[in-house]
Amino acid sequence: MNKKIATLGLAGLAMLPSLAMAAAPPVADKADNAFMMICTALVLFMTLPGIALFYGGLIRAKNVLSMLTQVSVTFAMVCVLWMIYGYSLAFSDGNAFFGGFSMAMLKNIQLTSLVGTFYQYIHVSFQASFACITVGLIVGSIAERIRFSAVLIFVAIWLTLSYLPIAHMVWSGGLLAQDGALDFAGGTVVHINAAVAGLVGAYLVGKRAGFGKEAFKPHNLPMVFTGTAILYVGWFGFNAGSASAANEIAGLAFLNTVMATAGAMLSWTFGEWALRGKPSLLGVCSGAIGGLVAITPACGYVGVGGALIIGIAGGLAGLWGVTILKKWLRVDDPCDVFGVHGVCGILGCILTGVFASSSLGGVGYAQGVTMGHQIGVQLFSVGVTIVWTGVVAFIAFKVADMTVGLRVPEDQEREGLDVNSHGENAYNQ
Repeated sequence: MNKKIATLGLAGLAMLPSLAMAAAPPVADKADNAFMMICTALVLFMTLPGIALFYGGLIRAKNVLSMLTQVSVTFAMVCVLWMIYGYSLAFSDGNAFFGGFSMAMLKNIQLTSLVGTFYQYIHVSFQASFACITVGLIVGSIAERIRFSAVLIFVAIWLTLSYLPIAHMVWSGGLLAQDGALDFAGGTVVHINAAVAGLVGAYLVGKRAGFGKEAFKPHNLPMVFTGTAILYVGWFGFNAGSASAANEIAGLAFLNTVMATAGAMLSWTFGEWALRGKPSLLGVCSGAIGGLVAITPACGYVGVGGALIIGIAGGLAGLWGVTILKKWLRVDDPCDVFGVHGVCGILGCILTGVFASSSLGGVGYAQGVTMGHQIGVQLFSVGVTIVWTGVVAFIAFKVADMTVGLRVPEDQEREGLDVNSHGENAYNQ
């Protein structure tokens, strides 16, 4: 396999059309176009309504509409910014950290322009869906006490200075791609990126009023389950779609997603059963998300057995993240964004370096690369992502704080953001 393609992954074919098509002129494939449009729709479905319902059920009833509004409006904002300059900065030619403005406002993209075997407009939409869900993940860490205006200011800055460069570094021939980092569908770009930003935000916004003294329980577990089910189904577009074609790697990613998620659901359930004496629906749902996150960077590189092991490990790691690590960090992360997406994303990225080995059933490394070297590369990519997004998130939240303030007044927080920030109630008595 060409070394550059191998290090970027099959998803990298979409980012390197000239390389992928070097042997023959590019030709549009109707099946691949249909496949990528379906996958794009599935990923969009993950954010609206998947993330919105999942997070909405996890928080208290007086704030559920604020969560749905934050996820919906940031979704729209990301779509618009993506078209104006986001796609260009992430996926056009540039330097090791940023692309350029050659495709700003989607100029220089023709109706028949191709990325691999599908039309570039579909690629624009597919990658926009990834940016949307990444931003949507962050708001779960800062729920129930942040100003709506502060969320919007943060998103505009963080998307520009964190999501776009990391996407370019990993998926468009930038720094981490050149180093050989393996991230098939977003372990660094999506999950670690969002989780660390959310953790920084949770610290800067501060704990909710009454945190540690009052019981903060999910207000609607059936809503959580519904959101989880939507995310699970949508994740097939997320992972299989990153193959950039309806091919054998998409099939591998699809099956790996099934097996890893099943393994994580079981490991979290039995782990919680052992720790707390009872298995919970919330644990089953959390285990599913943990497995999906853990397999995301690995799904197109590892064998099915490796995927199952990654999923089992992801379930246990996520359980540790929300029960033990969260206490160590002393952070108020209402939707456990870092405990699940951060912990499982880091674990998945590292284990990708292990189970991509052909000796363990994976597709193998680039020529001359050993397991030890690949693990080192994976650790470097995780470290770069953590530091980069952490610094940018700190700056973005500070700018929001200096302009409009991060938190609503305590009396409004206690009454609820739904009525105070949006003038409506989810459940009228």
